[in-house]
Amino acid sequence: MKTLWQGLRDHQASVAGRSIAGLLDNPLRAAEFSQTHGDMLFDFSKTNIDAVGLSQLLELVAASGLDAKRDAMFSGQLINETEGRAVLHTALRNLNAGVQVQGQAVMPAVRATYARMVAFARDLREGRIVGQGGAYTDVVNIGIGGSDLGPAMACLALAPYSDGPRCHFVSNVDGAHIHDVLRGLDPTTTLIIVASKTFTTIETMTNAQTARDWMARVVTDPAAQFAAVSTAADKTAAFGIDPDRVFGFEDWVGGRYSLWGPIGLSLMLAIGPAGFDDFLAGAADMDAHFRDAVPAHNLPVLLALVGIWHNQICGYATRAVLPYEQRLTRLPAYLQQLEMESNGKRVSMDGADLAEHSGPVVWGEPGTNGQHAFYQLIHQGTRVVPCEFILSRTGHELDLAHQHLLLVANCLAQSEALMLGRSLAEATAIMAAKGLAGAEPDRQARHRVFPGNRPSTTLAIPKLTSFALGQILALYEHRVFVEGVILGINSFDQWGVELGKELAVALQPILEGTQSAAGKDASTRMLLDYVMAAPKA
Repeated sequence: MKTLWQGLRDHQASVAGRSIAGLLDNPLRAAEFSQTHGDMLFDFSKTNIDAVGLSQLLELVAASGLDAKRDAMFSGQLINETEGRAVLHTALRNLNAGVQVQGQAVMPAVRATYARMVAFARDLREGRIVGQGGAYTDVVNIGIGGSDLGPAMACLALAPYSDGPRCHFVSNVDGAHIHDVLRGLDPTTTLIIVASKTFTTIETMTNAQTARDWMARVVTDPAAQFAAVSTAADKTAAFGIDPDRVFGFEDWVGGRYSLWGPIGLSLMLAIGPAGFDDFLAGAADMDAHFRDAVPAHNLPVLLALVGIWHNQICGYATRAVLPYEQRLTRLPAYLQQLEMESNGKRVSMDGADLAEHSGPVVWGEPGTNGQHAFYQLIHQGTRVVPCEFILSRTGHELDLAHQHLLLVANCLAQSEALMLGRSLAEATAIMAAKGLAGAEPDRQARHRVFPGNRPSTTLAIPKLTSFALGQILALYEHRVFVEGVILGINSFDQWGVELGKELAVALQPILEGTQSAAGKDASTRMLLDYVMAAPKA
């Protein structure tokens, strides 16, 4: 592997100054450096990857043993080695699978839970399950991390298909969040879903108790208007939630991979079981493609290889995800967790320090908003930020088709502008044409130079449907898996979130005044003194 990494670096160094636009002088490049799957198109021709580089990247895939590790994941082997768990979120979207974990068939329980979700969603949507005030008008999902980001993102993305109760999401322990979400809702027609596998997550349970207190002011039996996504049946029962409204999932489903099962209950309530089935079908379709397609034509593999090229080989530390689709506003945050919690590691599977940098910083906003915020930096800043555009060919608002065309034009223009740039000579000519004279054209032109040669990819879909969203999310899940396999890390644990949680628990009694801060560092003691000096209400 070390020789392959060095070969890639040597090749990148030899072509680093080459023009990406020049590569596209070859009329075959766009077709050769893109890949379709069904109606989905992934274009990576606006990168500096050439045939030699792609061949070397594919050698890296072969050397990593991806095929065997992918098969191990799908078959239920314990590939999450640090926690001794299988990784089977894919089973949640392939209900006909016959998967076993340590010799035990797991699919009967998955199918049974899914059938219960469907029955609950249908009864609630059709008015057979009601609140104290009648049919439910609103659902509030209380969770954090994967228990929030997934359903919150998906409900917004699939808003055109939402014909059920309005869905709202609370995650932050900051009281402002739940206060602002509950304000204006009718407690008698609001269902609260508490999404916490262990039913102990401090932020989630604090918000759940606040929601229960809010509801108790009006509702005679507030617990009757709660449901839970949790495996802690004893704790949900102690909270007063009817066992028929508790939906659990196994420890082989990680939080950030859990949208496909009970964590997606709010989405099923919003778009209905049939729409949710389409969502699962899209993901299952991408699963099949990932399993069956050879690496050179495999979308998750190619997307991962572009990421490896830009991050580990070129040294670009960040990646911008730029959906030109307003309803994908929360997708960059969702992918941020997926990538950075999965691959933000520093040691390999055997505990040795990584020889390569791990995952990049993932960030982004939808277009065209980002164009008026941070595109200045990605066009003219001193650091290169690879951009990943996502585009729908058709919008939902047919009466506003002219606006969708403008959106598409902006997306295509941005990837073109990043590649082409604008030279000093071109900028000077523009300034001279404006009538500037003397040294002024050159001075002004220097502020209008775009370096160009900045890489981007574009993922294009026909329309943002439930099926297409399932495809996109599964595509990125498998991309993260491939990158993790190549880097030799475990993409399915997240020990890095534990230390802060432990220290927060230790700080709470100090803030409550029941323990001393004597053992804390000077900075933390100063900050504690500042907070504790606040006037008491």
